Amino acid sequence: MENLYKLKRWGAVAAIAVVAIIPVQIAIFALRPPPADVRGFFELFEQSPLLGLLSLDLLYLLNNALMISVYLGLAACLYKANQSAIITALAVGLVGLATYYASSVAFEMMSLAKSFNGSSNPLLRQQLLAAGEGMLATYKGTAFDVYYILNAITLFIFSWVMLKERERTFTRTTALWGLASGKSCAVWWNITCFCSGQILWNNWRRKYVL
Repeated sequence: MENLYKLKRWGAVAAIAVVAIIPVQIAIFALRPPPADVRGFFELFEQSPLLGLLSLDLLYLLNNALMISVYLGLAACLYKANQSAIITALAVGLVGLATYYASSVAFEMMSLAKSFNGSSNPLLRQQLLAAGEGMLATYKGTAFDVYYILNAITLFIFSWVMLKERERTFTRTTALWGLASGKSCAVWWNITCFCSGQILWNNWRRKYVL
């Protein structure tokens, strides 16, 4: 029982961290929008490797690691309400988060940029640009789309269980926010993380944090 309590508490803390990360990511994109092409990324990495990594969603890597705890905390809260649905939601969500990492190319692009910026061979530089194009295609490709879809499904299931739960661990409003978050997930993952973080924080802080 104590371990379950800790899982819920860690989920709440992770949700707070997710909410804190999002405005930082938005500010970075607003102040320094990502380059439009591979050469632009290579130039950015030469100027600032950290900014280059941030422009390729470095913070999302941390964000999604935190979302594992968020999902586990939600599952711990709702498991008794509908075990099969929660196990399904957790499995789908964790697979979705893992899928995101397959689409991440931040460190690969940094390595290519280092080789590109350190070479004076025109043929090699052209090959490195082509490799960078392939990396950006992966970054925007199937794995990223699957990540969106699977996490939307996860939030829909969690929210549906919230609505059906008799004990009302979460309010109806919370469940509806969760459904809205799932819908937003198919459009913009930042919104999803923000909403899910707000849901968890508002409902857990009295029980598991304060």
